[in-house]
Amino acid sequence: MSTFLVLKFIHVVSATIFFGTGLGTAFFMYRAAQSGNPIIVHATASQVVIADWIFTTPAIIIQPATGLMLMELAGYSFLSPWFFTVVALYGLAGFCWIPVVVLQYRLRNLARDHEVSANLPAQFHRLMRTWMFLGVIAFSAVLVLFGLMIFRPGIT
Repeated sequence: MSTFLVLKFIHVVSATIFFGTGLGTAFFMYRAAQSGNPIIVHATASQVVIADWIFTTPAIIIQPATGLMLMELAGYSFLSPWFFTVVALYGLAGFCWIPVVVLQYRLRNLARDHEVSANLPAQFHRLMRTWMFLGVIAFSAVLVLFGLMIFRPGIT
């Protein structure tokens, strides 16, 4: 088996983990917030934070590492518009993901602090809207990245 195929396999699996974990945790976080129950939100957000550290973070590190190695092995130019677009979109997704993780901690803590009152504060709902907005941008960027990886426009 060639090094290229092994790297490609790792790249595809890490992309799947990155996208799948993100989509799954976003679904559960959104549903928990919709319940309005601080106990459910706290429990869910706690697991979302753990999932991000165990699954998403390693995938985020593996993606550019394997991508750069694949480009080198394939002989693709690091000066191509395609590469600059990929870097910009990946940067955008990362620029959104970092505050999303910080927000998840804040949302979890707000829910924990309001378990006794059984009501989520207005601040929670504002932060949740920001969390959703950033998540939609990040997921959109990743979907475009998938298209660029599959169709490779401008690369011969």
